[in-house]
Amino acid sequence: PRTPGVRHLRRPINDHLHKGRAYLPLTFARKGQHLGGRNNSGQIRVRHRGGGHKRRIRIIDFHRATPGRHTVERIEHDPGRSAHIALLTHNETGAKSYIVAAQGMRAGETVESFLAGVPELLLQSLGGSRDAGMIAAKTAWRGNCLPLHMIPTGTLVYCIGLRKGGKAQLCRSAGTFAMVIGRPGDVERKKVGEQGVLEDIGAGRTEKNEEEEEEEKEEQVVVVEDIKNDNNKKLGKEDMYVAVRLKSGEVRKIHRDACATIGTASNSNYNRRQLGKAGRSRWLGIRPSVRGVAMNASDHPHGGGRGKSKGNVQPVSIWGQLVSFFFFFFFFILVR
Repeated sequence: PRTPGVRHLRRPINDHLHKGRAYLPLTFARKGQHLGGRNNSGQIRVRHRGGGHKRRIRIIDFHRATPGRHTVERIEHDPGRSAHIALLTHNETGAKSYIVAAQGMRAGETVESFLAGVPELLLQSLGGSRDAGMIAAKTAWRGNCLPLHMIPTGTLVYCIGLRKGGKAQLCRSAGTFAMVIGRPGDVERKKVGEQGVLEDIGAGRTEKNEEEEEEEKEEQVVVVEDIKNDNNKKLGKEDMYVAVRLKSGEVRKIHRDACATIGTASNSNYNRRQLGKAGRSRWLGIRPSVRGVAMNASDHPHGGGRGKSKGNVQPVSIWGQLVSFFFFFFFFILVR
């Protein structure tokens, strides 16, 4: 390394990123006194913020509601988020838009949104078949946006919406993804199936006359239809949701018509970066955070005194709130 600041610098190599400026019609200036963590009277309300390089906010299309094929013009760096973004051009109208790029996405690829439904040309190419597996083989590609109920089980997705017609809200940062587990009603549907119902009804049959058997069969048919209707009523509401496992391990039920993009969010090596020096953190608009024991007694509960000791006190924040769960739990027991 030529300088001490470069000695500890680590950042991922992304030679495929665009070297020029952003597409200006899809950006606006990032201005305002709130950037320094101040409120309307100029008082600090969020610490450790301020300064930094000038930025422009990129307008990202999180709804992906426009149907038709889009061509990826280039992959760009976005200073406002950890993941990379892709500039798309609509093949028919020529309209430009930004989306969060998928891992491995490159310029020249074609992506499409199927939130409005499957195009007729695609169904004709499949011979008019509406088989879910055949449709998924043509639509569930990297970068395509689909409703959750059209995505096969076990597929990795990102930029997931929470409601029908809503924008993507989950798994938008670098390297994040979720897995589609399936509909919660699938397991219950297997437990309460047609064969199980017939077996339960036919288990208690005895030898009787033909007329009685025919009457029983008619009754059985009626009972089976009633049970089917009851099961459909019970499972209908749960079929409106799809189970998705997030990267944290949480399993959430999301509306079946919510949007989701196939793949993983780009720039997966973002968490391995090292800034290398304090100045690079200031370029990002992050101000230093000072330890409480290094402050004066008037500035922090841990401040003052001789040496580096905070005294025989519990760890608290600058506002005096307990920050350790153990101490908080112990204090709660004593008070109670």
